[in-house]
This record gives sequence, C-alpha cells and structure tokens, in this order.
Amino acid sequence: MFKRIAAIGFIFVCTAIAWAILGSAIFYRTYHSDEQLKGRVASIWGAPQEQTPPAANYHEGSVRKVIAVEDGREVTRTLDDRKYFQLPLEKSRVNAVLHLDYRRKGLLWYGTYLVDFAGDYVFTNPDNVPRDVTISLNLPAEQAIYDDVVFTLNGAPLNPSNLKRETYATATVGPHESAELKVGYKSQGLESWHYSFGSDVTQIRDFQLHVVTNFSGLDFPENTLAPTRENCDSAGCELAWEYKNLVSGYKIGIALPQKPQPGPLAGRISYFAPVSLLFFFFVLFVLTTLRGLELHPMNYFFLACAFFSFHLLMAYLVDHIAIHQAFALCSAVSIALVVSYLRLVVGMRFAALEAGLAQLVYLVLFSYAFFFEGFTGLAVTIGAILTLFVTMQMTGRIRWAEKFAACGAPALH
Repeated sequence: MFKRIAAIGFIFVCTAIAWAILGSAIFYRTYHSDEQLKGRVASIWGAPQEQTPPAANYHEGSVRKVIAVEDGREVTRTLDDRKYFQLPLEKSRVNAVLHLDYRRKGLLWYGTYLVDFAGDYVFTNPDNVPRDVTISLNLPAEQAIYDDVVFTLNGAPLNPSNLKRETYATATVGPHESAELKVGYKSQGLESWHYSFGSDVTQIRDFQLHVVTNFSGLDFPENTLAPTRENCDSAGCELAWEYKNLVSGYKIGIALPQKPQPGPLAGRISYFAPVSLLFFFFVLFVLTTLRGLELHPMNYFFLACAFFSFHLLMAYLVDHIAIHQAFALCSAVSIALVVSYLRLVVGMRFAALEAGLAQLVYLVLFSYAFFFEGFTGLAVTIGAILTLFVTMQMTGRIRWAEKFAACGAPALH
C-alpha cells in the first residue's frame, strides 16, 4: 500500500512540474508578445488619453535688438523683456462620451474606446485694457487621430496652428470682457481616459465634467478624484465631477473594465492545476479503497495525463477561439478521456458517476472559479471544506488499519 501511495505521489509531483513549465511558457508567450502587440494596437487605434484644460496667455514687453559696445566694438544683442500672464479660467463645462470597443491581439484583449469630447470654457480679462491673447489647447495624445474638431471663441471659428500636440490661436479680449471658448473633437484611445488640471496643485473654479459610458464595471485609478455623482446600470454609467472652488493636485481618471485575459487566465489555471489533481487523487483513492477497487499507479499516471490535457489544449486553443468556448471544449475533452478510460478499468458506473463527478468539481468548477476575480480563493476554500466534510462522514466508521492491511497483503506474496 505504501509503495503504491509513494508511486502515486511521484506521479503527482512530476505532473505538477509539467504544469509549472506549461504555466511559465504561457506567461512568457503572453507578456513577451505584449511588448510588441500593445505598440501595434496603439499605432492603429491610439494611446491612452489625458486631456487638460485650455490656457489663455498674454505678454507685456517685447523682443528688440540693441547695440552694445564691448571691448571697443559694437555688438548687436537681442533683448527679451517679455513677461507672460494668464487669464483666469472662470468656468468649465466639459462633456465626454466613452464607447468601449475591445480589440484582441495574441493572448490579450486590449480595452480600446471612442471618445466624443466637448468643452465650454470661460476666460475673463480682469484689466482695463484689451489683451492680445494666445489661446492654446493641448491635445490628449500625439499618437491619435482627431475628427470633427471644434475651436471657436465667442461663436467665431478660430484658425488654429499646431505644434506637435498643441493647438493654438490668437484673439483680442476687451477690458473686463469674458471670452467663451468652445473646443471639441472625436478621437480614439486605449485602456484609460484622464482629465488633468496640471502637474501642480491647482485652483479650479466652477467646474463640471460629465462622462457617459456604454459600459459599467469601470474603475478609478489611484491618486484620482472620485466622481461626486455616479449612476451605473447594465447599459453604462453616468458620472459627474462638480466643484465650485477646488484646490487639488489630483486628476480625474477612468480605467476601462478588462475582459478575462486568455493568456494570464490560462497561466493561472495551469499553476493552480496541482491543487485540482491533488483533490481528485485524494477522493479517487478514498472511493476505490472503500469500494475495494484497485487502481494501479499506471492508472493514476494516465488520469494525470488526462488532467494535463485540459491545460495543454487550452493553452493553445485560446489563441484561436473565445476563452469560454475553449474552456468548455477542453473540459469536455478531459472528462471524456477520464470516463472512457476508467470504464475499461473499473466499470462504467464508477467512471461516469464518482470519477466523472469528481473531475467536474475539482478540475472544471475549481478552474472556472478563476473567471470570478476576487472570489477564486473563497470558492476553492469552500470546496475543500465540503470535500473534507463528505470524506470524513463517509470514512468515519472505517478501520483504516484493516483496510491498509487488506490492500497490502497481496503485495507481500
């Protein structure tokens, strides 16, 4: 008996090593290709976007040429005595509509989105003289496209110039006048969308940002402002950030929900597989011992191979079909291997009922718990406790010394 247990343990350890190698290979394939694939997705669809409010600046002073005498010679110098000032941003009404559209490359899904951005901003000239103002807007990303661009001041279109990500135009704002700037565009981004007030602590007056999404399950990254109002349902979310007079160094951010990632999910399930096999071997050993059925270590070897086939097939199938379809197909293949094999060894009833049910619980259901992030450990713990309870109740009256002696007796001849 003890030699048989040692042989089963050796088979288990070897299979666990194979799973560790398989899981490492899956993660290597996933993240080695991610470095290249993410750049390709960004080049086609766009990069993560971070929008900042526009700025209105003017300057006093000028740039002029002066002639100076140095070492007895006249030299021409450029003198720049300009001083720059900024018109205060008195009011912001910002709206953004985010439409999630996933893209898949290799073993990973990427959260891409369409954004429809519109902002109304009011600047005020506090001085008694008109100012020639340069109004600038930093676009959220260099690696992006912008369609249906709106850039108007007091209802009149501005003729913007561009310098990399910056769009700017000049206009005259009269004394104590307010200038209403309207900006808007449609663009595409990747994984997250931010609205930033600047890199330093900033005072924000009369600010309202409304975001509408076609998805729920979103998250707010660390060091970002939580919405003041939030309303989500299965169709999407309506979010609002409203402030009268805020002083903050934080930005506003929305992280898109992630789909179950085929590569990392298959890798985690492979790493966890020895736990599933351990439960299966334990239950199978107890049941065969109670029933007086004898399974040779070679039988356990083939059962371990049938378990391994689930993870091996899924590792390469998720490249081609959806993760849920791959999971269902791999489960059916592995269970079919186990049941069809054990029916030849111990009979159809035990193979289909006890062994098939045990595999369904410890391989399929335990592995499927990984689809529910945050509940995997709890599900496995509950399953382990229930297994312990059932086996303790089934074997409470068993005299294990007699069982082991009976099983071991034939091996002594």
